[in-house]
Amino acid sequence: MNTTQKEFIEKLNKCAAACDICLDACLDEENLDKMVACVRTDRDCARICRLTASFVASGSAFTDQLVGVCESICKSCADECAKHEADHCQECAEACRACEEACRDYANVAA
Repeated sequence: MNTTQKEFIEKLNKCAAACDICLDACLDEENLDKMVACVRTDRDCARICRLTASFVASGSAFTDQLVGVCESICKSCADECAKHEADHCQECAEACRACEEACRDYANVAA
């Protein structure tokens, strides 16, 4: 495994953790009904980031396809979290934007 792969995996895992933190914090918000989309997007983003990290680590032939999906879900999660003022949402949006960019960069290197 090269340095690029290791750094990418670290960013994927950092994003997944931020999504988990946001999801959990959203469940404690007063207006939970307004946080449903955020919770669901956080869940999906954390899952795809972990799966993508696993594919990168194992050198799967399907990594390139999954990276594209991960980039898209990270963008959606960042967009959703950015709608909310809570610090945990803003921090998650930032982590998702960084991961979206890392996916794009990784795809460009792999191409």
